[in-house]
Amino acid sequence: MAEKLSQEEFVKKAIVSLRKEGYKGIHTVYSGFNTAFKKYFDGEDPIKVTTQLAAEGKIVIRPVKGGVMLYLPEDAPQMKNAGEDALKKMGL
Repeated sequence: MAEKLSQEEFVKKAIVSLRKEGYKGIHTVYSGFNTAFKKYFDGEDPIKVTTQLAAEGKIVIRPVKGGVMLYLPEDAPQMKNAGEDALKKMGL
């Protein structure tokens, strides 16, 4: 049997393999990622693992309706800073 992927390898492979054409990330629920992760890693929590990988800068998480999107760091869309924009409009 082939050696099991590490959690980081699994997540990165999933992002590349499960993303739909024209998209750079995957929705954790709609892509089937969460279910696949739990099955591959015997029920481990994908949220805990992806949160840790994001904290280490290995992936990027963006909240979306119904869950989150996972991206490789080089593919992640830039976040708009709403607070900075609001202060700028207020002249502060």
